[in-house]
Amino acid sequence: MISFNYETEFKIDNEEIYGNWIKTLLESESKNEGEINYIFCDDAYLHKINVEYLNHDTLTDIISFDYSNAHTISGDIFISIERVRENADEYQVDFEMELKRVMAHGILHYCGYKDKTIEDTTIMRSKEEEKIALF
Repeated sequence: MISFNYETEFKIDNEEIYGNWIKTLLESESKNEGEINYIFCDDAYLHKINVEYLNHDTLTDIISFDYSNAHTISGDIFISIERVRENADEYQVDFEMELKRVMAHGILHYCGYKDKTIEDTTIMRSKEEEKIALF
């Protein structure tokens, strides 16, 4: 089950379309849908989680907690809408496009993709683009 939760004024216009897209993304990676929770929040909310659970005193656009097992993908994906808007401005892309990139990014981590090295980041970016095209 894919659910969308809001800790900010932001709301996705059509949750069903986004949910179906995430299901398609999972199928394209030969993964099963488990319990996936997207939590949209602001910088302060996500910063608190970053400090409390990860011991990182920085702002970020996404934090994900992976509860997946084998081929069933489950987890909580926290997304700062403020960071997504700022990133969209910085990279000169549409807000919706940046939101899709971040949403896909969390799922791709659950599918085993990393972004700690330059090589891994290149693969991750390519996968993000591939998955956005499925929308």
